[in-house]
Amino acid sequence: MNVRAIGCSFRDAPIDLRERVAFDDAKRDLALKDLTARFGCEAVILSTCNRVEFYLAKPDGEPPPDGGIMAEFLSEHHHLPASAIRPHLYELADDAAVQHLFRVTASLDSLIVGEGQIAGQVRQSFEASRKAGATGPLLNALFPHAVKAAKLVRTKTGISQGHVSVSSVAVDYVRQVFDRFDDKTILVIGAGKMGRLTLTHLRELLPKKILVANRSPEKAIEVAAGCDGQAHPWDQLDDALIQADVVLSTTGAPEPIVSLRRFDLLSPKRSGPMVILDIAVPRDFDPRIHDGERAFLFNIDDLKRIREQTIHQRQKFIAPAEVIIEQERRKFVDDWTRRRNGPVIAQLTKDCDAKRQAVLNQLLGKLNGKLSDADRAFIEGAFRLFQNQILHGPIDALQVASREGGSASLLEAMRKLFRLNE
Repeated sequence: MNVRAIGCSFRDAPIDLRERVAFDDAKRDLALKDLTARFGCEAVILSTCNRVEFYLAKPDGEPPPDGGIMAEFLSEHHHLPASAIRPHLYELADDAAVQHLFRVTASLDSLIVGEGQIAGQVRQSFEASRKAGATGPLLNALFPHAVKAAKLVRTKTGISQGHVSVSSVAVDYVRQVFDRFDDKTILVIGAGKMGRLTLTHLRELLPKKILVANRSPEKAIEVAAGCDGQAHPWDQLDDALIQADVVLSTTGAPEPIVSLRRFDLLSPKRSGPMVILDIAVPRDFDPRIHDGERAFLFNIDDLKRIREQTIHQRQKFIAPAEVIIEQERRKFVDDWTRRRNGPVIAQLTKDCDAKRQAVLNQLLGKLNGKLSDADRAFIEGAFRLFQNQILHGPIDALQVASREGGSASLLEAMRKLFRLNE
């Protein structure tokens, strides 16, 4: 099949090396031009935070570049010693390369199994290579099949069920308490990085109002501007807590900013339950506030524990997902084999049919009038059987060689032996 997957990932390469060999869009496009010009191969470059991989193919002729060559290639493009790169590269060929791409695309080789981003990243990488003119018949068939296989894994197993980011888990639990949000107020306390990410997910609920309270008025205005919210004075935090249905707290305070006593004084002025997402470390809210009726309090440890349960739950879907990947790998290899060998087999069969028929016609012409219809049918069947037996060996050998990745030389040999190019 003449396809190779060469790269490094979180499994065997430290993050500082992955960062240094990563490709942004501009570097990727330059590298694709260099690959196709220098090696005459089809190429797709997949570069994410967890992996940098080359998929290289040459449907005809010599194999594509190997790991040693690609270590030198990465060295040139990223100005690193090849000796620092080569020990961390893996190299897979033909069927193994196909299986690897299918597993990567289906997120079976991801840091978090079942994550949904990688399939889109694979599709985008392929499209970028295709637009750059770096792909050809093999990769143009391989990558769409990989995306299709990943979709089958997602739809036929539960491997992508549940969220595994703390921010997504937090929003899931907000949804369990409230069934509508167009009448709800969200209060954001603080402005930490994780808090902003969680706020992005909360905004997707389309709440009625978002309030932002911060000790720094400038910071409160900045965060509010980024979420179509309203900055709220820090010294009027109690008033905001009375209004809020959902609280997202992520300050850097050394001790809780809302004690049980403070919350108890506010509760009579409130209407309806409150969900508190306390993702600050140390915690911003006294954990005793949670009572499961008026207040539902989740801290960072609660959310991480739920996240880990989701990840553990996904593990049971890995085995059925691997079965799907293997089925799709075989289907792709068989389809490619038929596509690759079909024209040669069809031409060989056509030529043999013509020669058989010419000899048969000559024979039957000489025996004209001496044979019954049954005799003619028997002779024609014998000739056809003889042809099929003669062709079975070469065709079967070609199919086996294609599955094992070594059909190119045999194809050329068959063309020469049976003079199919003439």
